[in-house]
Amino acid sequence: MPNRKAVDVGRPANAGFLVAALAGAGISVSLMQTLVIPLIPQLPTLLSTSPANASWAITATLLTGAVATPVLGRLGDMYGPKRILIVCAALLVAGSVVAATTTSLIPLIIGRALQGFGAPVIPLGISVLRASLPAERVGAAMGLMSASLGVGGALGLPLSAVIAQHFDWHALFWCAAALGLASVLLFVFLVPDIPPVSGGRFDPFGALTLAAGLVMLLLPISKGATWGWGSTTTLGLFAGAVVTFAVFGWWQYRAPSPIVDVRTTLRRPVLLTNLASIAVGFGMFAMSLVGPQLLQMPSETGYGLGQSMIAAGLWMAPGGLAMMVAAPLAARVVAARGPKFALIVGSAVIATGYLLGTQLLGSPVGVLVFSLVVSSGVGFAFAAMPALINAAVPVSETAAANGINTLARSLGTSTSSAVMSAVLAQMTVTLAGHVLPSLDGFRTALFIAAGAAAGAALIALAIPRVGSVRATACDENEPATVSLAVSAPSPATAPSQQQVRDLEAALTSMHRVGGRRWLDRPAYLVMSRIDAAGRASLDDLAVGADRAETGRQLTRLVRDALVRADARAGLAPVFSLTRYGHERLEQQRAQHVQGLGRAVADWEDGDVAALIGYLERLGGTPRPGVGTPAVQGEPETERLAVRRTVHARRPPQHRERWIGVRA
Repeated sequence: MPNRKAVDVGRPANAGFLVAALAGAGISVSLMQTLVIPLIPQLPTLLSTSPANASWAITATLLTGAVATPVLGRLGDMYGPKRILIVCAALLVAGSVVAATTTSLIPLIIGRALQGFGAPVIPLGISVLRASLPAERVGAAMGLMSASLGVGGALGLPLSAVIAQHFDWHALFWCAAALGLASVLLFVFLVPDIPPVSGGRFDPFGALTLAAGLVMLLLPISKGATWGWGSTTTLGLFAGAVVTFAVFGWWQYRAPSPIVDVRTTLRRPVLLTNLASIAVGFGMFAMSLVGPQLLQMPSETGYGLGQSMIAAGLWMAPGGLAMMVAAPLAARVVAARGPKFALIVGSAVIATGYLLGTQLLGSPVGVLVFSLVVSSGVGFAFAAMPALINAAVPVSETAAANGINTLARSLGTSTSSAVMSAVLAQMTVTLAGHVLPSLDGFRTALFIAAGAAAGAALIALAIPRVGSVRATACDENEPATVSLAVSAPSPATAPSQQQVRDLEAALTSMHRVGGRRWLDRPAYLVMSRIDAAGRASLDDLAVGADRAETGRQLTRLVRDALVRADARAGLAPVFSLTRYGHERLEQQRAQHVQGLGRAVADWEDGDVAALIGYLERLGGTPRPGVGTPAVQGEPETERLAVRRTVHARRPPQHRERWIGVRA
């Protein structure tokens, strides 16, 4: 696997500019979804077409964004995120220019489709931040990048309304082109050239089947209300999506370099996080749909607030700022309590905001209050999602896995749009010959959104601590467990559990025990040293080890919320395990102890004690670095005696496979 480029702890290069550039780009690309909303009533006239055809200006961006996000995320892992970021921004610019220079429907749809290629910027940006930022900043930065998806949507409505009201409608797309061009320049000059983290060749068949499945799923969701939910076209596309995704899954299990690692995606932490993301996306979009409509509803209805389009956008805009403020706060919660807790809190806040909203619809201030509460919850939830995903997937799948998570949120917003529109279309009142959503309809929509957010919280409760289902015993086909029980044939001669723990500690000091598919060996060793010391500086942890490698491990552990870095005025930071990190370390340590317990179950306790003593004596020998074993200076006769004992005690079927002790 190619090496990742990492920045030493505390020595970032233009870290602040990098965060600002990527977050700004994320907000810019998320603006594309709300860019044409102020134009929707006018598009049929402007393009000389029907309202149904004009709606493709929104659907085209949704479809291409959904397809491009996982595919280009995978390409970012394979070829490096910087070049894919530049390609995404360039396609966005091209699409904006096409849309800005036409007055016809087909070119506008093509331009809007090209704008959808900006969607992968967010997962690719998360991949860049994870790889290049200093440890103490990566959590808040990834949270802000993730929340930019909601921030752009909240800020887009007032901005596009102002532009559309005071300028020609083409100005919207020229502004989008300018934002895209600025993103290209920022990516070229500020984003570091991070090496690829995944090998293999691109899977064209997987990309085509994924694209076909997503189109057949999202198209009837967005067009079902127009076509009819029971129509042959709608049901046929849904059925086609099921078949296509079945073929896609079958192929991805067999492809040497899959677009989506299905095994990883179906692991409980990843699967449940994505399901919670769908529910959060569903809940988030209800605010964007209900709030502006109620604010612009004629006051003659008795419940409409009679605001102009611009005023309605301005009342909703502070919600985007609330998401930006919530993201760094959520990063602190993630570091202290873990991303699962932050996701539960965010989902609960969203549900609370919607329940409050059902009683606050009588004034613009009330709408503002409930939108601020909901937006804060969204910021918390969105900040927790990349931390959960990153902790559960290999580094080689960072961008692809976050792309699937971004797609899950988009699926939630698309479904929410269809459901909320259907609810508001069914619960109506008539005013001066016009059919308008009723107050009960708006309240029902808010109750549904609150239920979706509560569902997200319940799903988040079921997310296991990362490692509890991924940890493996000596044989990775054996079921994972964290039991410390050691089966022994005879209590009289079996080593005690404490002896097995001492053996694990001695092996760890010799760099002979490490992770396989969970915490890898260097990370496990660094975390074990921190656990033993309680708090330690980089200098303390690098004694007898390679300082640069130890620094890189600390950077990775802090950004994954396993280790906390506490700054000290004028002094180097000290590191300690977070509660989340301590739980993961103990879970993996339990796996090691269990494996060792099985290996020495038929030993006599005296033999185990002799082995422990031997390893402890070797533990004082200098070692060249993290994860690099060195056995120097031990007496030849003792080494041979231990080797014979270890070999003789192993069951015959396992003598060619060793658990990590190579005397």
